[in-house]
Amino acid sequence: MDSALDELDRALLAALQDNSRIGVLELSRTLGVARATVSARLQRLEDTGVITGYHPRIGLAAAGYGVQAFVTLEIAQGALGDVVATLEQIPGVLEAFATTGAGDVLCRVAAASHDDLQRTLIVLNQSRTIARSTSVVVLSELVEFRTMPLLNTAELDRAPKAPAYRDSHTKR
Repeated sequence: MDSALDELDRALLAALQDNSRIGVLELSRTLGVARATVSARLQRLEDTGVITGYHPRIGLAAAGYGVQAFVTLEIAQGALGDVVATLEQIPGVLEAFATTGAGDVLCRVAAASHDDLQRTLIVLNQSRTIARSTSVVVLSELVEFRTMPLLNTAELDRAPKAPAYRDSHTKR
């Protein structure tokens, strides 16, 4: 299946980024395409893994977890599966990625306080599969997680497949 996003796909994704609670009917009105087209597109975007869920963006500081850090882990050879199990047991580990470079795993960790962060780091370092950790405390978020600027750099002239959307948006 062609995974490239056309203009209508990107418009749908942008509308959902702006308001994840928007309904299919409102999306169809906003974008000027049939409700069935919106439903089919959303289903395709979900089926192909472009849309992975509809979640609220949680303000960690407002929820009581105002300290964040990026933690690089050096792990024992061949222990990635064990490290994943360890990380999944620690509630403060928000996400983790296998990486190249000096470290093997990069984690984003949140905590209620610096003391809480220290306790999380101690738990990490007590794991038999983690040889060493290095942490960097986040001072402030400069750019929120985003995807639309990247998606909008794709083939901008790629015509949408939906005739109503194509006709109303290409005659500008």
